[in-house]
Amino acid sequence: MSRQASKDTAVELAVRRLLHAAGLRYRVEYPVPGMPRRRIDVAFPRAKVAVLIDGCFWHGCPQHATRPKANAEWWRAKLDRNMVRDRETTEHLVAQGWTVLRFWEHEAPADVAVRVAAAVAEQRIHPNRGRKS
Repeated sequence: MSRQASKDTAVELAVRRLLHAAGLRYRVEYPVPGMPRRRIDVAFPRAKVAVLIDGCFWHGCPQHATRPKANAEWWRAKLDRNMVRDRETTEHLVAQGWTVLRFWEHEAPADVAVRVAAAVAEQRIHPNRGRKS
């Protein structure tokens, strides 16, 4: 598991390439304001848009998540804590006025980039609308 990429995954890189090609500039691994040791995968700080791309295994994807059979109790607790932490982070960011966009790693990067670009454009037009999607 130590070899498992936690950042700069293939999906994140593909999404970032598409966003950059569309003329959008962003921050990578941006710290979550007021929450130490938590990061936003792709952040648009001025527009207050946070993009989080979650791995199916680590974040409990309803379609693709698996549960290891070896040391099952420990893994269940670990993965459940990850999902709780995800909810806390999302709630905290929304309370701070951020628009939070969460995607699964299996989603098509082109679709993700289109939704992110639309959210950034919307926030630039109407900056006081924080929402979760």
